Amino acid sequence: MSERRDLEVLAGLVPAGSRVLDLGCGRGELLAMLAREKGCSGYGIEIADDGVLACTRRGVNVIQLNLEEGLALFEDRSFDVVLQIDTLQHLRNTEHMLRETARVGRIGIVAFPNFAHWPNRLRVAGGRMPVTKTLPYQWYDTPNIRVGTFADFERLAGRNGLRVTDAFGLHEGRVVRRWPNLLASVAVFRFERGSAG
Repeated sequence: MSERRDLEVLAGLVPAGSRVLDLGCGRGELLAMLAREKGCSGYGIEIADDGVLACTRRGVNVIQLNLEEGLALFEDRSFDVVLQIDTLQHLRNTEHMLRETARVGRIGIVAFPNFAHWPNRLRVAGGRMPVTKTLPYQWYDTPNIRVGTFADFERLAGRNGLRVTDAFGLHEGRVVRRWPNLLASVAVFRFERGSAG
């Protein structure tokens, strides 16, 4: 998800001047935008060599790390905001990473392809796996370990003691608040650790 409008919407969820940790930061576009336009600072975490190199060239602080190993190198509440943009679907232990996000940051922001988007449903009903702009891979050649839906994440957040403070969908740069599980190609959640967490 590197479309400019989508990144602008996500950047709008991050308070100005925040200390940010971007998990799976890719080429560092969002972190660079946050630093330039909102005065944010922080780090990106990326495993791919080309992503780390792109971040470095862009002036983004980056740590090469496999997220499956967790975030033990960061203390509780080290960051104001922890981002997971197009990351959850690539991780084996999603629940652990969500809990780590809530531990390390005051606010978590997650965005992932919404498998329940209506064109995907039609494709599956027709007996085929969807190939779309947000799910651009054939089923046999995908880096995604799992697919998720807007509705699934709401249940997952509750089960892990996370309090969702904003939830909406994105589709082609537009915010979708009405029926996002059906009408949005991307699910977006802003959350905090629940009072018991």
